[in-house]
Amino acid sequence: MSDHGAPFGHTPDESPTTVVDRIGLLVTNDPAIGDGPLGIVRDAALVLQGERVVAVERAGAAGDRRVDVEGRCVLPGFVDSHTHLVFAGDRSDEFVARMAGAPYAAGGIRTTVDATRAATDEELRALTAHRQHEAWRAGITTLEIKSGYGLDVHHERRCLRVAEELSAQTTFLGAHVVPPEFDGRTDDYVELVCGEMLDAASPHARWIDAFCEVGAFDADQCRAVLAAGAARGLGGRLHANQLGHGPGVQLGVEMGCASVDHCTYLSDDDIDALASSTTVATFLPAADFSTRQPYPDARRALDAGVRAALATNCNPGSSYTTSMSFCIALAVRDLRMTIEEAVAAATVGGAAALRAPHVGTLRPGSNADLVVLDAPSYTHLVYRPGVPLVHRTWQGGRVVGA
Repeated sequence: MSDHGAPFGHTPDESPTTVVDRIGLLVTNDPAIGDGPLGIVRDAALVLQGERVVAVERAGAAGDRRVDVEGRCVLPGFVDSHTHLVFAGDRSDEFVARMAGAPYAAGGIRTTVDATRAATDEELRALTAHRQHEAWRAGITTLEIKSGYGLDVHHERRCLRVAEELSAQTTFLGAHVVPPEFDGRTDDYVELVCGEMLDAASPHARWIDAFCEVGAFDADQCRAVLAAGAARGLGGRLHANQLGHGPGVQLGVEMGCASVDHCTYLSDDDIDALASSTTVATFLPAADFSTRQPYPDARRALDAGVRAALATNCNPGSSYTTSMSFCIALAVRDLRMTIEEAVAAATVGGAAALRAPHVGTLRPGSNADLVVLDAPSYTHLVYRPGVPLVHRTWQGGRVVGA
């Protein structure tokens, strides 16, 4: 990709413009701008000014600086609306055991809690920044980052402080699992989460989340956590229906959550509830891959009118990947999404799950977050699985992760 700085001139009171030129196929995610649901524009140029897109034009548009992408495909930066990036330690032995047939158990989270508590702030900061750079190289420009590996007042606040240095989309997940010191006293732990822990965490979080699952927290406990977060101005998210059918999805809808995540097991009533709400169903197929869970039937949900997102669920125990391309390929092959639906779910769908309207699209006013593929079409994300096709990632109008 060539990068030329030939000046075209600009008025003194405007910041310079950058033209990303000679785009062979541009995904805007705006049907009003281009063809089909992805708003496809061919032979296009994107005009960027500062951190925003200011125009979608034909190739050859004028600007202060020109970046020639030489016919490559460009799409909005991936929006990863579910990650657990702040952690220390390694659980590869657990993964190997699962591949040999051992069942997944959420109790392995405690191993990561021990390692995370033992890590220094500097170690956590360096580990998380490394994963962010890895995500940039994979085309991810917006990251939601959860806590949940501290599970006491001090360490939950510490993890969120690290997270907020890298992302505005931070989530307090004190209700991840019950820590060992509260064994047999789950209600006491929920009281701590809703009280002192939330008081310490809420200044550093935008969202609150809970793990509604057998072996973690029941519906009443999760309802209490979500309500306490809402009272402090935090939006709701919920881990729901990962390991079996349960109340999580419908609880998330009842509580007005922006998203319910995993959705591996969906009943007809769950789908009806989602379809009649603004809650997004966030599918995490890399977790189903890693845990050998069955893949959810996203086709059934989409056909009913459910809004869907795709996310990596990057974490050390059940989905240690930052590859959204891998998740897109799994979604097409095993969740029965079309390629267009999967690309939308990984971009504008993730934006809906985060209620972040300026990401996930490439249209005037959008954040200048984009992915340049080393391919002529987004279909190659599925056609060539496992191949690192991200040529450049732009976040806020500048190249990152290179």
